Amino acid sequence: MTVGMHVGTVLKMNAINYPDKLGWQDKSQEFTFREWNERSCRLANGLRDLGVGYQDTFATIAYNRGEWMDIYAGCANGGQIIVPVMFRSAGPSIEYILNHAECKAFIVEAPFVELVEGIKDRLPVPRDGYIYLGNGPVPDGYVGYENLLAGSSCNEPDIMVGSDDTWIIMYTSGTTGRPKGVMRTHGSHAAQHLLSNLNMGVRPSDKVMLVMPMCYINSIFYSFPYTLVSAPVFVYNRASFDPEDLLRAIAEYRITFTSLVPTHYVMILALPEDVRNSIDVSSIRQLLISSALARKDLKLAIMDYFRNAELWEAYGSTEAGLVTLLRPEEQFQKLGSIGREVFGTDRIRILDENRKEVPDGEVGELFSRTPMVFKEYWKDPQKTRDAFDGEWCSAGDMVRRDEDGYYTLVDRKANMIITGGENVYPSEVENMIGAHKAVKEVAVIGVPDEKWGEAVKAVVVLHKGYQPGEELAKEIIDFCRAKLAGYKRPKSVDFVRDQDMPRTPTGKILHRILRERYGQ
Repeated sequence: MTVGMHVGTVLKMNAINYPDKLGWQDKSQEFTFREWNERSCRLANGLRDLGVGYQDTFATIAYNRGEWMDIYAGCANGGQIIVPVMFRSAGPSIEYILNHAECKAFIVEAPFVELVEGIKDRLPVPRDGYIYLGNGPVPDGYVGYENLLAGSSCNEPDIMVGSDDTWIIMYTSGTTGRPKGVMRTHGSHAAQHLLSNLNMGVRPSDKVMLVMPMCYINSIFYSFPYTLVSAPVFVYNRASFDPEDLLRAIAEYRITFTSLVPTHYVMILALPEDVRNSIDVSSIRQLLISSALARKDLKLAIMDYFRNAELWEAYGSTEAGLVTLLRPEEQFQKLGSIGREVFGTDRIRILDENRKEVPDGEVGELFSRTPMVFKEYWKDPQKTRDAFDGEWCSAGDMVRRDEDGYYTLVDRKANMIITGGENVYPSEVENMIGAHKAVKEVAVIGVPDEKWGEAVKAVVVLHKGYQPGEELAKEIIDFCRAKLAGYKRPKSVDFVRDQDMPRTPTGKILHRILRERYGQ
């Protein structure tokens, strides 16, 4: 076993060196590094007492709240494997994940108890393996989270956790099918946290705000790099995103960094100007935009509003970790790019369907070789083999590289449309349609067509004040005529309400769902 640094050892050192410094907080509670370390040890020992031992799995479903920091650190200390469950998951999805991952315990926040009760008899969790996270009376059949901590030892677990041990099985959001269990080790995350610090210059005086779901990889990638340098973590604990409340939290808690997806920034910038200008966001010195393609006009507007902040754009995946960064000084010269390899990525290969490298300027599938890469897909050797070409890993994204070595994210491989034998990447068409004044958001998909095999369809959300109809659909198609080849232009346009556009919890549009919806 290779013994190395992991979240548990980092927290222990902070508890020794900075015992009274703030470790984590949310809107209702806060704990020092000493208190946080003690809570994580108690949780690790409590899980062990419930029968969740070294490299055993347990699941957690909860909205964003500070206890997620206890849970991630606790299983790092005890060598258990956490399986985070997305809080928007339906019963069948929860049932599939817990059975697939063979979970021996389940931490359930109060709002999800009723849902879990309806599927309990189909879950692999023992009767005494349910832990209730929340206020008020503990339901029958559960042990209270704080009661579990209070009744467990605060001693460091007598477990040697190695770099190659699995820390997290993160189930993918399923944009291309049934979710896969991505096994990530302590060593891969230690590399991720160190390299994030080296690339972005995290400081002990910083304070990160975690807005993205704590059950998703983005929050793991951008939380513990701050713990690594003894900087505090603030978990933005709201069940739904409120842009004005977010800005007020930035001002109140003097946040210096947060990571958001394009949809979040769109909602912030849509606030009335007098509201935005009344809130002091000057503490922000760094912002990250990731997880979906960002339009150029959006990035320019972000930089205009957060005037003290550096804007970074990152590309990575649950499987590969952080792969590329577009740095603040490169934003204007390479707008639209996802940057170049981060320090620590050995190199990137762009391969065609025959796994041969393509020349600069041509589109291919991105494969990276990095110490941040995942271990394997849980119980799925075939998908693991498909994800690798030797030591190079792919998450199925299509890119092109320019002559200066900068990469542009073109699309998901699974989203590609083949019409009349020609390849169409939806993002290219979406960027064109998105420039139309009436279009708030757009997704482009392929639908069955007798003549061409697939035809290009645009699914559009309109800005307020615009009315859907045949005339506007024709106007949008004509808008593309001058700049897109005929086979790339949409043959039809459908209008949907904002709430009817299917998305993952991180804001990505689910093209798969749209293809199913319009596939007939």
